[in-house]
Amino acid sequence: MPIPLVMTIISPDRTGLVESVARVVAEHGGNWLESRMCRLGGEFAGILRLEIPVENKSVLLAALQKLQADGLQILVRADQPVAATASGRQTRLEIVGSDRPGIVREITAALARAGVNVEEFFSEVVSAPMSGETLFKATARLQLPEKCDLAALKKDLEKIAADLLVDVSFAELAGK
Repeated sequence: MPIPLVMTIISPDRTGLVESVARVVAEHGGNWLESRMCRLGGEFAGILRLEIPVENKSVLLAALQKLQADGLQILVRADQPVAATASGRQTRLEIVGSDRPGIVREITAALARAGVNVEEFFSEVVSAPMSGETLFKATARLQLPEKCDLAALKKDLEKIAADLLVDVSFAELAGK
């Protein structure tokens, strides 16, 4: 019977990093289910979900420990899946505006006050095409609770956006 695990890795970026982790997982009968990985600055970070035969867990953990000698930091936890909730809706939030400290803090505080769960969050700072001004851009996938007052949430976020000089937009995600 396979057991699900969640693993996080972080390391100075180098060629072959993901392959080394994938090789160890495969050598121990693991099945790589899903992952999110990327390079930020000079570091590479990722999170992945896998299944491994229960009898191979301790040898997998020992093999991963050996990878840490190559500079990887690895954390493995048992995956505790949560029952999918049919209630609520998923939306996509986009934020674009002049970069400045506090944007993520202010927006996520409003989401937390409304009981919204941030399921994915991507952000970057880029140069604006015409002016070269530094822009902050973010996209988030949100799970709104069933009783979320979307109009009130939008109003709260629009006030914050006006104060921060950013634009926010919502889009309902169909079929999610």
